[in-house]
Amino acid sequence: MRTRRQAIGPHDNGARSTPRARRATRGNTVASPAKADDPGKHRALVSVSVMLATVLQTLDSTIANVALPHMQGSLSASQDSITWVLTSYIVAAAIATPLTGTLCARFGRRRVFLWSVAGFTIASALCGMAQSLTEIVAARLFQGICGAALVPLSQATMLDINPPSKHGSAMAVFGMGVMVGPILGPSLGGWLTDSYNWRWVFYINLPIGLIAFLGIAAYLREPPEQKAGKFDALGFVTLSLAIGLLQLLLDRGEQQDWLNSTEIWLEMLGAIICFAYFVVHTWTAGEHSFFNRALLRDRNFNTGVVYIFVVGIILYATRALLPPMLQSLFGYPAILTGLVTAPSGAGTMAAMLIVGRLVGKVDVRYLLGFGFALTAYSLYLMAGYSLTLSPSDIVWPGVIQGFGLGFVFVPLTTVTFATLPGQFRADGAAIYSLSRNIGSSIGISVVQTLLTQNTQVNHAVLSEHITPFSQGVQSYVQTYGAAAMAALNAEVTRQAAMIAYLDDFRLMLLLTVVVMPLLLFIRMKKKAPGQADESEEMVHIAAD
Repeated sequence: MRTRRQAIGPHDNGARSTPRARRATRGNTVASPAKADDPGKHRALVSVSVMLATVLQTLDSTIANVALPHMQGSLSASQDSITWVLTSYIVAAAIATPLTGTLCARFGRRRVFLWSVAGFTIASALCGMAQSLTEIVAARLFQGICGAALVPLSQATMLDINPPSKHGSAMAVFGMGVMVGPILGPSLGGWLTDSYNWRWVFYINLPIGLIAFLGIAAYLREPPEQKAGKFDALGFVTLSLAIGLLQLLLDRGEQQDWLNSTEIWLEMLGAIICFAYFVVHTWTAGEHSFFNRALLRDRNFNTGVVYIFVVGIILYATRALLPPMLQSLFGYPAILTGLVTAPSGAGTMAAMLIVGRLVGKVDVRYLLGFGFALTAYSLYLMAGYSLTLSPSDIVWPGVIQGFGLGFVFVPLTTVTFATLPGQFRADGAAIYSLSRNIGSSIGISVVQTLLTQNTQVNHAVLSEHITPFSQGVQSYVQTYGAAAMAALNAEVTRQAAMIAYLDDFRLMLLLTVVVMPLLLFIRMKKKAPGQADESEEMVHIAAD
């Protein structure tokens, strides 16, 4: 018996091999190629590379806005047609975003990432070299298609290369990249346009894109292989048409007087029909539907998608309201406008540095509630604006709002993907990014429409008792001449516009408060009895 026990070696697969022996043997084995090619390798360099790609895409979503008047003169375009420089990019990005998961499953995330960065950089160069409106619109379409995957792929990569215990810090870094673009875009675009010309708004992407491409090519490793299913062309086409028509409706609605235009009616009916067909098709297509129905079974993910939709409305709508308000009503130059709105970005980044260390230690529902409460308070301050504001009155509500959004973005992203299986992250990140983009488009369109309509209504109400025959007005006109009536009308318009801006801020305040009860639907991921912590498991994998 002794001889038999001695004959049983560590590599024997017999029945006497105990779990303890197997664990000991497993600890002494050589790492497999899959583990040696660990996705967390070169984590810092990968993070820098993918975050440069994120900044590249988010920066370009707003940096071109301030250059439109200069483009209009250079390209001999009308005021209506020059807006296609923005519309083409938004529509292309919105249509291509849901395709990210399918492309990654077929070609691999690393390859899709490299194609996207390279295509986006080339398209930026083509935008800068454009000599006609047709050329720049075509280049912007190409740029939007290539840039659609950058944000969801960056988010999925940051989650993959970090263990669960570090997801909060990873999402803080990712959130900075997402937020810095919309915050710095208008200021940077204005400076480049004034100091050089509008073409540098696009040329600035070339060095950033080159560095991101080289970093991703050198250090990013392919995540575990995901099986590519059958491509649902019908689902993709119907969803793309629905998103594209919705974006066109939102972008052109104000110019075409909304439902008084046949074009808007056609776009609205087309979007409804295409989306309804997509829903029915997805419900009946089974496992091969374009939209992964498994995402709908995750309560945290669904709640997070709703919340990021609201965050998109609040963030981008506020950014769309403040600059024109300061320039048109207060006479701020572009440089001063950038200076008083930029500190909100500092508040966001400061909050992300703090909250990244709190995620995992503090219940994320408390962090989200605190962030939304700060955001609501900042909107309450903005709803109390008047025409006698000082620059500090603009700065501090912006800082508070930025701080609040920073406390929302990081824990929201973390908890949204906390219970989502890893194989669904690419699809989930695409839908998450798409929800934020649609929220921003709807938010900007709604607040701009309400601003125009409420300005007209308020002007009519304020001017009811201001006529050339009123006693006070008559003496004013007699003293200062006929030009006094025009000056008085301009002041009434200014007052009416200010009231309209306050109405928009109140609307966003109400929306922020209304969605806060949704925090009750978020559930925390609990560890089963006897189950090892995921962070410990990741440590063991990295050690192997």
